[in-house]
Amino acid sequence: QVRLVESGGGLVQAGGSLTLSCAASGSIFSNYDMGWFRQAPGKEREFVAAITWSGVAKYYADSVKGRFTISRDNNKNTGYLQVNNLKPEDTAVYYCAAHGTWMPNYVYSDQNQYRAWGQGTQVTISS
Repeated sequence: QVRLVESGGGLVQAGGSLTLSCAASGSIFSNYDMGWFRQAPGKEREFVAAITWSGVAKYYADSVKGRFTISRDNNKNTGYLQVNNLKPEDTAVYYCAAHGTWMPNYVYSDQNQYRAWGQGTQVTISS
């Protein structure tokens, strides 16, 4: 079972940037597609971005397109989420999650399809 640990969150001003990292261990990272989700206070967790195991296909929520970039380095067992032009509404706990490539019918935005989750990293945007 893969284990995930996020890092890189923090407090930034609106318009700022952060790079979130997701370090994987315990299994072969390239056996997993990876997703990023977030949960704002009082709201349900929502899809942010996803990347397939090879890094070829990337998907984004409409609310972050053009501002966030997902990537991965399988040699380093690490995934990344570059978040730019941050807005107060981006304030949330950000989670990375792993979906096993052996599982059929991958729907990247479906949280139920992800087998492993990190503990989350807090991102707070001040206006």
